[in-house]
Amino acid sequence: MAKTALIIGSTGLVGSQLLQQLLASPCYSKVVSLSRRQLDFSHPKLISHVIDFESLTHYVELFKGDVFFSCLGTTLKQAGSVAAQRKVDFEYQFICAQMAANNAVPHYCLVSSSGANAHSMSRYLKIKGELEQQVKQLGFARLSILQPSLLVGERSELRIAEKLGEVVLPLLTRFGILKRYRPITGEQVANKLLRVSIEQQQATGYYVLDELFE
Repeated sequence: MAKTALIIGSTGLVGSQLLQQLLASPCYSKVVSLSRRQLDFSHPKLISHVIDFESLTHYVELFKGDVFFSCLGTTLKQAGSVAAQRKVDFEYQFICAQMAANNAVPHYCLVSSSGANAHSMSRYLKIKGELEQQVKQLGFARLSILQPSLLVGERSELRIAEKLGEVVLPLLTRFGILKRYRPITGEQVANKLLRVSIEQQQATGYYVLDELFE
């Protein structure tokens, strides 16, 4: 039976790629996008809702389906402050995950980050690690957590540090153990998300670094 997918972050680097793959997949008959702005295209399988992330609990009835994909994320520069970044990278995503779990969505797929750790000295990795810890307590029948390294691809905004990393890291990670840390495209992460949403059998699956290229 074809499934219903829910996705937040569908206008981002990974989410936009995943959205197209979900729409093309025969395994999904309906794709529900929940985003802050209207998508610029339509599709017979697509249901697009514009929501106010400051009032997420008003939309609890929308968080129903078979697989919930959380691809939301921001940077400190975009957010403007650590508190604002935490709101997007932790609070919004956790509230959405709670509502999906309460609505008995069986499978949750999260795009996290390589090095995510609730005890990290890095604020960004600490936020990612805290989110991972919290969603594991929500009781999803299946949980998939992807931890990619540097994400590369076309974005709507210019990120200087990431553009520099796209040039330097491929040279540094061509050989040996560092090869596991090579940059990955949004499309490749989306490919893996789609696959694990269909194929994962175990209750919890972590997919890190070079495993994402499989």
